[in-house]
This record gives sequence, structure tokens and C-alpha cells, in this order.
Amino acid sequence: MNNLGSLIFLVSVFLFTTFLNWYVFQAVKTLTTNLDNEKIRNSINIGYWLIFSGISIWVVLTFIRIFSAGEITTSTQSVLNVFLTVLVTQLVVVLILFGEDIFRNIQAGFSLVLSGTKEFTFPTRNTWVSVLAITAAAFPFFSFIYGVTYGKHNFKVHKEVIYFEDLPEAFDGFTITQLSDIHSGSFKDLEGVQKGIDLAIEQQSDLFVFTGDLVNHKAEEIEPFLDQFSKIKAAHGQYSILGNHDYGDYISWPSSTAKEENFQKLKRQHERMGYRLLLDEHVRIEKDGQSIHILGVENWGVGFAKKGDLAKALNGTGKEDFKVLLSHDPSHWDEEVKRNESPIHLTLSGHTHGMQFGIETPLIRWSPVQYRYPNWAGLTEEKGRFLYVNRGFGFHAFSGRVGIWPEITVIELRKTR
Repeated sequence: MNNLGSLIFLVSVFLFTTFLNWYVFQAVKTLTTNLDNEKIRNSINIGYWLIFSGISIWVVLTFIRIFSAGEITTSTQSVLNVFLTVLVTQLVVVLILFGEDIFRNIQAGFSLVLSGTKEFTFPTRNTWVSVLAITAAAFPFFSFIYGVTYGKHNFKVHKEVIYFEDLPEAFDGFTITQLSDIHSGSFKDLEGVQKGIDLAIEQQSDLFVFTGDLVNHKAEEIEPFLDQFSKIKAAHGQYSILGNHDYGDYISWPSSTAKEENFQKLKRQHERMGYRLLLDEHVRIEKDGQSIHILGVENWGVGFAKKGDLAKALNGTGKEDFKVLLSHDPSHWDEEVKRNESPIHLTLSGHTHGMQFGIETPLIRWSPVQYRYPNWAGLTEEKGRFLYVNRGFGFHAFSGRVGIWPEITVIELRKTR
């Protein structure tokens, strides 16, 4: 982001948060109006503005630090946690008050037409609406508190059984455990991370795959966790690919040489963990005289670098071969994979994190990320070609999870009878 773009962003953040502060204050003011003690009333109102104006300034200064450093650190992550918690909480209040304002304006319009300007008074806010708004806002507030403290390590195992007519008989019941988006630079709690690793090990799958974003920016971020992740083993091997964060593209480097050295070091980290890093290539997995192919491409994503070369990864495979592709960004499946002349039976992706925020219930499934990625989590199918999007193991920027929990995926391949 250039200097002008940064300035526009910072001013926009300050103005938007100030607007939210003012709008929410309308509910606070409505409630404090009923207080008989003027001194207490004024103290609450002044305290509100001191706290929330302070948060707005703190957030803007934090973004300046991020732009100056060229990266999000664990300390700036904490400020972003506060920012997002306050932002979502305030938005709930604003939405309810805005609904009331629409009704008040309609009511005022009818009153103006019927009574004329001499007797017209604009309808005041209802105290019960302000109480409702603040009460409703408590739910996202405490949800975010939970997400930052416990939700980020609330690992869930998602299991899917997928049927294929042309799956080789020997691979009927073959299982694949998938992790994605570890983002090791965000981790502080070794024991919390170990909970997820233990769950992955417990699955005892035939194959283990990791689908990109091992780090936030630097190869050194994974070093405290190398031994932990190297414990994940599978009978038919461990395979991995790169994600958009693994190239070091989002921070400033002293030189192009330093950036390249970091990238080469990161690739060696995969080897140290016992993962075979697939760079636009494929491997053949054999079992009882039959085989399937595991393909892996470098990152390819709409709006991100399109480094992956699917044709290169497919080179040496036949149209009739059973193929599983590891591709970090699910937009690759939409743009290139699902219509490829050489059928790719299953693609495993990550990248979206489910935005680390949303609702997943049997009746409701929603996350803001769905407006950017139509396939943002779970399994989808089109004409016999499947995509599974992992919700991510770690977290980035916002160091928490609310409603979209960190995931270990287990895919079982079955042959259609």
C-alpha cells in the first residue's frame, strides 16, 4: 500500500469508528437520561467517549505501526483483537438503532402530514430499544472474548466419505488427514497447538497432507513447532504445498536475496518435518499393485499470485488415472481445475479460514467470507469432481475463532458399488 493509500485507509478507519462511537452513544445517552443524578450521568457519558475515542486512536496508531513494520506482530494482533471485538459489538447496536430510526422517521412523516408543522415533534428514542440493542450486543462481545481465549484452540475433526466409481479397488476405504493454514507465526500457546496435533495423529490415516500457509511471513516462525508437527506420520507418507503467505510477499525485506534465502529456508522446514513438498509435480501412491496420484501445485488464486502450474503437475499422468490435487486457494478449482481436460477427482484446499468468524449450525451456515469465496468451507461437487476446503488449523491477524473452529479434516475414499 502506497503512502496515499495508507493515509486514506487510516482516515477512513478513524472516521468510521468515530461514527460508530457516536451512533452507539445514542443508546447510552437514552439510558442515562433517566438517571436523576446529573453527576453520574455526565461521568458515564464522558467515560464512554474517553474509552471509545481512545480505542479508535489506539487502532489507528497500531495500523501505522503495522504499515511501518511491514507485518502484523503478536503485539499488534492483540490490538486487532480489541478492534474487531468492539467493531462487531458496535455494529449490532447500530443495526438495531438504525431499524428504530427508520421507524421513527416514518412515524415523523405521518405525524407531520397529519398535524402540520406547528404541533410536530420528532419522536424520541424508546428506552427499551436501547436496552435491547446493548443486551443483544453482549452476545457477540462475549463470543469474541471466548474466541480469543479458547476458540482458537477449539479444534474440530470434520469427516467426509466420498464415493467414486473409478477409484481403484485397493484404495476403497483409504483415508487422508488434511491440515491447512497453520500460520505458526501467530501461535503463543504450545499446549494449545499440541491439542490439534494430537487430534491429527489420533486419526491414524493412510496419508497426511498439508495445504499451505505454514507461516505468516518468515520461515523462522515454524521453528518452535517443528518437533510437534513432525510427529504427524502416515503409512503412505506426508505431503505438502505452499500457500500465499509462504513466499514472504507481505512484508518488507532488506534485499531480494534475503527474501529468497527465507523462501529456501521455508522449503527446508517442510523437509525437516518429514513433509514432501510438492512444487507443481505429482507422486504415485501404490497399494496392492494399484495406484492413485497426489498432485501439488504452488499457490494459484484469484486476486493473489498465480504461481502454480497445473499442466506441469499433471505431466506424466493419464486421463484415466485417479488424481487428488493439493491446491491452497479454492478459487483455483473454480477457474482451472474442475473443467480441466484431465479429470481431477478431488481437490483439497484451505486459504479462507472461514474468515475465523461466522455461524455453522444445521440450519444456518454463514460467514462474511462467502461474499468473496463461493466455496469457503467443507465439501462441494460439480459433475463428479469434488472440492474440500479446510477451515484452517491456525489463525492470522485476528488471533481468535468465533463460530468457525480450527479444523482437522479426514477424507475417506470409497468405491461406488
